[in-house]
Amino acid sequence: MMNLNLKKLKSGTDVRGIAVEGENKITLTDEAVTLITKAFVKWLAEKTGKNSFKIAVGNDSRISANRIVKCVKDALLSSGCDMVYTALSSTPSMFILLQQPDYGCDASIMITASHMPYDRNGLKFFTKNGGINGEELNEILEIAQNGEFLTGIGTYENRPFIDGYSKILVETVEKACGKLPLKGKKIVVDAGNGAGGFFAEKVLIPLGADITGSRYLEPDGYFPNHIPNPEDKTAINSLKDAVKESRADFGVIFDTDVDRAACVGADGEEINRNSLIALISAILLKERAGVIVTDSVTSGGLTEFIESLGGKHLRFKRGYKNVIDKCRELNESGIYSPLAIETSGHAAFKENHYLDDGAYLIVKLLISLSQLTKQGKDLTSLISSLKKPEEEAEIRIGFSEKSRDFKAEGANLIEELKEIATQTAGLSVEKENYEGVRIYFNGGLMLVRMSVHDPVMPINIESDKKGGVKTAAKKLLNLLSHYEFLNTENLQKFIKSF
Repeated sequence: MMNLNLKKLKSGTDVRGIAVEGENKITLTDEAVTLITKAFVKWLAEKTGKNSFKIAVGNDSRISANRIVKCVKDALLSSGCDMVYTALSSTPSMFILLQQPDYGCDASIMITASHMPYDRNGLKFFTKNGGINGEELNEILEIAQNGEFLTGIGTYENRPFIDGYSKILVETVEKACGKLPLKGKKIVVDAGNGAGGFFAEKVLIPLGADITGSRYLEPDGYFPNHIPNPEDKTAINSLKDAVKESRADFGVIFDTDVDRAACVGADGEEINRNSLIALISAILLKERAGVIVTDSVTSGGLTEFIESLGGKHLRFKRGYKNVIDKCRELNESGIYSPLAIETSGHAAFKENHYLDDGAYLIVKLLISLSQLTKQGKDLTSLISSLKKPEEEAEIRIGFSEKSRDFKAEGANLIEELKEIATQTAGLSVEKENYEGVRIYFNGGLMLVRMSVHDPVMPINIESDKKGGVKTAAKKLLNLLSHYEFLNTENLQKFIKSF
């Protein structure tokens, strides 16, 4: 046990690893799952002063789910916990369940690896206060490494919650719009064979929608059609095709565990990233002016759009937990902030426990869709004034073999870029910035930052002019070329190919 390095399985606030034998060796082993689950129970005991718990466990559609569920079950029962197994579930439903008195659960565990390939899997942990943070996961992994756990004999109950969760979503729409508000609307769902297929049958149909043309609703842990990921081009193109072929009014796509979403309008164009943020911001800011918290890679046009609606745009750090925590902090300090949202599709609402829930995001859009239909309008009318760049790109550069400490080197480089840009004619730097350096040039901007976890430096460039992105990339390459610890090969390739 002591030879295991469980901390290598940490990915932000989640545990993730290789769960299926193949080209790579399994890292999320039975032993690792068992130790980490037992450690979660011990951690709960230390935090609460209790020594017995009822814990809900659910999973997405991955092929390794059954193996990991068995390990979690054995670990919980041998720690004296009662386990409620919810079977196929969405990640958000595992938190909402904790708010249901009739379930009486103290905590929950979701078995998922989000949008990652089929051979990965992982664990997400929830208490009644929300998902655990990165430091709390460190504490759990430390306990797992030490190997001192609770013992006892627990009980097991099989009690799915997806029907109850769906009912909550349906009632949310009905409360705002009345019964069958989507009657006459054709809405298609592409679940990518993840856990999101329930939304079509258990949410849309009860609301009166025609779901003909929906795709890949059946769970299949091999994801044979495409990765369930709203940011994946193959996935979003699949939804666009479904909308066009069925002549749908609206299309919805989820990631594997349904904590992220995106959509496609009746015109077959995707509403994703900045457009999605603008759309939900328009809906919320119409209700009440406030601060929209996003990650750092959002566009300048989005800021103008939010401000034109009387709101304020706060770009914060990349990482959905970061934007959620910032949104919560603002509200607790008396500054109203209705939404924390990443360009990846993670969207957390103040009104919904600050929970990043793809299904709830879509429910908010459906309410607006129903209301706008009565006015003879569609959802895209809300973002008709959103300015979009003429060109945009993301390039990811790495570190060379000469790098010794990529985190320190990257941080120092960003500080130097701030100074250089400030002193260079035609360039300026965003002063209110929380991640990396945001450099403005004539007709566009560049964001240079460090990846949250990896030795990678992502570069986002957008321009209002044709050829502007390539010109900016050349200038940036010139600035970065003398840093020997960088590998600028991808930036050079981009310039040649763009």
